Amino acid sequence: MTRKERFTRILDWFQENDPAPTTELIYKTPFQLLVAVMLSAQCTDKRVNAVAPALFEAFPTPQALASATFDEVYPYVKSVSYPNSKTSHIISAAQMIVNDFGGEVPSRTDQLMSLPGVGRKTANVVTSVIWSKPVIAVDTHVFRVARRLGLSSGKTPLAVEEDLEAGIPENLRSRSHHWLLLHGRYICTSRSPKCGKCLFASWCPSKEEK
Repeated sequence: MTRKERFTRILDWFQENDPAPTTELIYKTPFQLLVAVMLSAQCTDKRVNAVAPALFEAFPTPQALASATFDEVYPYVKSVSYPNSKTSHIISAAQMIVNDFGGEVPSRTDQLMSLPGVGRKTANVVTSVIWSKPVIAVDTHVFRVARRLGLSSGKTPLAVEEDLEAGIPENLRSRSHHWLLLHGRYICTSRSPKCGKCLFASWCPSKEEK
């Protein structure tokens, strides 16, 4: 089976069975999604969702968070991974949004990546979820699933991103991130993947490696 055929089969199945996937992170505004994605780095969405409501109630806007101190914010995020750096980053990002972007979360990937603590994956998640930009956010789940299913042989997140964007039509890219991520989170897990529940298992090229 060619890589093009793999893309076609997988995308057709997801379009039919999960036509409107979305992020599992809790948020109400673009700013809150940005903060939630920043907090989710090397941390579970479940943990972020446990702390996000109280954090957003206390600091619902960039202006509110920008004027807060480290000691005021830290208690809300202390249970996520790397709380010290994430506390500093979300405050600094809020300050930059207020000072450099008029209090509005920028919609361009390069502008988002200029914010402290925001990498390419985070920027692509925000632009694809909020503005449906035709980009693919490659996190650990997407990276793993794309390689296991033979959609990419890339050895870096950027290489996998480029392969996925080459194989996925623009109108499906914002949804494809969620399709691959959720498949990796619940079916094609890092350890003990649930191949018996995978609709792609019969022709998955990684099955011979197990």
